[in-house]
Order: sequence, then structure tokens, then C-alpha cells
Amino acid sequence: MTSSSQTPLLPQASSGTGLRADAPRSTSEWRLRKHADYQRVYKATRKQFSASMSWFVAPQPPLPPATPGSDADEVSGMASRVGLTAGKVLGKAHERNRIKRRMREAIRHHLHELPPRIDLILHPKRSVMTMDFVKLEDEILRIFRQAAKQANRTPMAAANGSEAASRPNAS
Repeated sequence: MTSSSQTPLLPQASSGTGLRADAPRSTSEWRLRKHADYQRVYKATRKQFSASMSWFVAPQPPLPPATPGSDADEVSGMASRVGLTAGKVLGKAHERNRIKRRMREAIRHHLHELPPRIDLILHPKRSVMTMDFVKLEDEILRIFRQAAKQANRTPMAAANGSEAASRPNAS
């Protein structure tokens, strides 16, 4: 019925990582969920601001040594994760849920802009609920690009700092 030249609609289990390059990642793969992860990001960075939200970004901790046959962990271990917070100050539960739904959709559209292995936490303001969705997407894209620039700078600074620390008498 179907020709072999068509691209399968579902990811193939035998294709190494199990995901096609153009397949959208599921929500559970890119969301930051654990309280300890949120606390680690908060401790690692300072709050940064944009027009309608504040945000924190930090590199993910190093992966534990891989065990044979753990291909599924390899994909999720390389993925960037995004966390959302919506406190009671933003309004009633249905308003906070609407803000989070809008944010998740905008994040999903631009997730490819994030470099691998970073954690990002977004704290929206109440204005996110009523702002035009295109403007929300633009702001999230701008934050993702700033986070990518910051992530690209951080490893260089860390590497230079560790070299200097390893040879204090090298002058």
C-alpha cells in the first residue's frame, strides 16, 4: 500500500537515537521538571530581564558514564531543557495555565535555536497573557539566541580559567 520511498510518519526504533531530525520533540523531553534542577540553575546564574519576562540560563551538569545499551538516555542527555514558572502573583489558576500554554507553544516552535546541554528557566510577567502571540514568539526567540551566545562564551571562559588555575607559576 505504501511505497518504500515515503518517509515514515513515526520514528523508527531501529534508527539509533529513535528520532528523526525533523521530528518535533515531545514536551516531556525538553521540560525542566525537578526542583533540584531549578535550584541548580538559580544558584549558577543571575537573573536576566527582557520586556515581558525574566530568565536564568546555566549549563547542564556533566553526564554520568554511559552504560551499554542506553541509547534513549543519550538523546535526552544532549537536549536543552526549559522550565516555566507561573506564581500566584500572575493571577488565578486558569490565567496562569493560559500563560504557560502560550509559553510552551512558543518555546516548542523555536526550541531548535537552543544549543545542546543548557537549562533555561523563564519567569513570565502578567502581560504575556494578553500580548500578541507573534510578539511572544519573537521575545522567546530573542531570549533563546541570547542564551545561545552566553552558552558559547561560558565554556571558553571556564577553559581559560582552568588552564590558569592549573599552572599558577607559569609566567
